[in-house]
Amino acid sequence: MGYLIHHMLRQSAERFPEKPALVHREKVLTYQEVARQVSGLAAGLNGLGLERGDRVGIYLDPSPELAIAIFGIAQAGAVFVPINGLLLADQVGHIARDCTMRCLITKRKKLASLQNALDGLTQLEVLIVIEDGTDVSSSFAIQGFYELIETADVSRDVDVCIDKDLAAILYTSGSTGKPKGVMLSHANVVSGASIVSTYLEITEQDKILAVLPFSFDAGLNQLMSAFQQGCTLVLMTFVFAKEIVQVLLKEQITGLAGVPTLWNLLSQTNSTLHKQSLPHLRYITNTGGAMPQPVLALLRKALPATSVYLMYGLTEAFRSTYLPPDELDRRPTSMGKAIPNTEILVVDEHGQSVKPGEVGELVHRGPTVSLGYWGQPELTAKVLRPHPHNPSHGGIDEMVCYSGDLVKMDDDGFLYFVGRRDSMIKSAGFRISRTEVEEALYQSGFVKEAAVIGVPDEILGQAVTAFVVPKSPEPVDSTSLSAFCVTKLPRYMLPKTFHILEALPKTPNGKIDYTNLQTMNVTASHA
Repeated sequence: MGYLIHHMLRQSAERFPEKPALVHREKVLTYQEVARQVSGLAAGLNGLGLERGDRVGIYLDPSPELAIAIFGIAQAGAVFVPINGLLLADQVGHIARDCTMRCLITKRKKLASLQNALDGLTQLEVLIVIEDGTDVSSSFAIQGFYELIETADVSRDVDVCIDKDLAAILYTSGSTGKPKGVMLSHANVVSGASIVSTYLEITEQDKILAVLPFSFDAGLNQLMSAFQQGCTLVLMTFVFAKEIVQVLLKEQITGLAGVPTLWNLLSQTNSTLHKQSLPHLRYITNTGGAMPQPVLALLRKALPATSVYLMYGLTEAFRSTYLPPDELDRRPTSMGKAIPNTEILVVDEHGQSVKPGEVGELVHRGPTVSLGYWGQPELTAKVLRPHPHNPSHGGIDEMVCYSGDLVKMDDDGFLYFVGRRDSMIKSAGFRISRTEVEEALYQSGFVKEAAVIGVPDEILGQAVTAFVVPKSPEPVDSTSLSAFCVTKLPRYMLPKTFHILEALPKTPNGKIDYTNLQTMNVTASHA
């Protein structure tokens, strides 16, 4: 049968039965308790007629039930589809239709908002609901989550999958169109947990704080790495930075992963992070975009004993590179080298390796390369292609992942992000990385958040346009901001227009929503 996702939980439950596995507010579940509930849910799903490969959606906020649902669905041989709890009904409806979802697990309160979005979904046969006191009627058959767990027959617990089988579908935004589903096998997920645990040196001694959603590949990996190694995972939602700092202190957290917007929030001068000592925080990791250098400097000052890992990854291949903490001083802007058991190539448009210093596309080879996009074979064929260098093995091509990300490598093999192939700005004949312009804006010290896009321009082709959020209540002096950029950027990279916003739009995973910036009606002031 191979080594499957739920085997990681099963082994940790055998090793550490009484150890806390999940902590959520005042609720604590041991590994033994989690394993028992997972087995009950798996048996219950099979009892309802769920079969190998059926898609089961999970529309929940961070909670023990969310983690139990993920492992229970995997143990049942079905495919889990985690849906960010922040998504709205129409977005949930799109996901349910796209993957022909047969079952959905949610809370009764959330069900109230889904009635219209789920109408007409003939393949959706059953809703499994966590009761929360909300009175909602539904045309679907409803089964209680805990009732199913407690009444299921667990005596026939037999694995039906192999590790090559589809285990999860993660929906991710693209540059155009509706979100697409990235397909992950059991082997993909297990390999990702093993690889990250290796370079972060995660052991059963760690206590990890999960603030990233499990619908996001990095968030899901935190759950998988924790259960694989037998450490404790603390779940939370937050509004203010001080809430995160409070949990870091209370729970003596040793590991925390975040995206740049989270680190920007925590590094603000009024953040309580600067006023507390966190001796237990062994490491933090950044993914989902480059961390601005001023933010990195503030974090390192606030957390002098904490190792900072800068990482790069994409949902289609999970995690590709990381920068060891001891390289931060020498290469603070580098995304590092390949993660363990992975090969990273940098190739030109003809698939040939580029020389150090030259820009090329990052290509990922390794066990975390996904199975492609659900129901989109043509798009899959664009991203997953035969290895550009290695000959076929017995006539069978090995598939590697073409990331669409442009990078360059230095003489020592360390990689540096340049930009997206599909988001590069072309102005007056020059190709411009928005990342480089954003970095200059952050260095000015005037802005808390910055995002740069290209907008159509009759003369230039595209004009560089910047969206900024002021760092202080006082209005941003756009003239001074422009003058600072002149000292950091060549003329052709200078923003032609500035939009001053109270906040930048974000995706449900906390990343800056560049697509929204391209289409939104901006009413802010201009430079």
